[in-house]
Amino acid sequence: QVLLVESGGGLVQAGDSLTLSCAASGRTLSTYAVAWFRQAPGKEREFVAAVRQTNTKHYSDSVKGRFTISRDNARNMVYLEMNRLSTDDTAVYYCATGRPILSALRDLQMWGLWGQGTQVTVSS
Repeated sequence: QVLLVESGGGLVQAGDSLTLSCAASGRTLSTYAVAWFRQAPGKEREFVAAVRQTNTKHYSDSVKGRFTISRDNARNMVYLEMNRLSTDDTAVYYCATGRPILSALRDLQMWGLWGQGTQVTVSS
C-alpha cells in the first residue's frame, strides 16, 4: 500500500517555527516531485512549496523567505521548515507526490498521491 503520512503540526504562537514531515511508504520519494499544500477553513487548498526530482525548489509568494522545503532521500522523507509563522499560516497542511510539469506545480490535479494532512494553528 502506498501512503504518505504528515506529522509535526501543532499549536504555536506567532513568530514561532515549526517543521512538518512527510513520510512515504510504498513509494520512493526521490523519483517524484513532492509538494506541500495547505487549506485554511473556508478556503481552497493552495500551493505552498515543492521540490522536484532535480532538487529544485519552488515556493508560493506568501511563504518565500520563511519556509524551506527539503528532502532526505536516505529516510524517504520530505520536510517543510516554517519560520516566522503568522496567524495567516493556520491551515491543514498536506504533502503530495506526483510528476507535474513545471508550469503545473500549483495545479492540485497534477499531484496523484496525498497524505491525510496535519493541522497547524498559529495563535496571535
